[in-house]
Amino acid sequence: MAQTLEQRRRNAKFVKEQDARRGKAETDVKKRTKDTPKSPISPFWLGILGFVVFGGLLFEVISRVFF
Repeated sequence: MAQTLEQRRRNAKFVKEQDARRGKAETDVKKRTKDTPKSPISPFWLGILGFVVFGGLLFEVISRVFF
């Protein structure tokens, strides 16, 4: 099966990274790690929570001002 253009690009990138690692100690090689901490609550639920809190606050202020 022939490689697609995307597969060729990814293979070339992989070979380039492997060539950069070749001959170096494991401690010298920069490891790929995802250090970005994930939020314990998803953005969807954060938006719902914000709507409930701030929406309720907004309706309460409007009701106190006009009624």
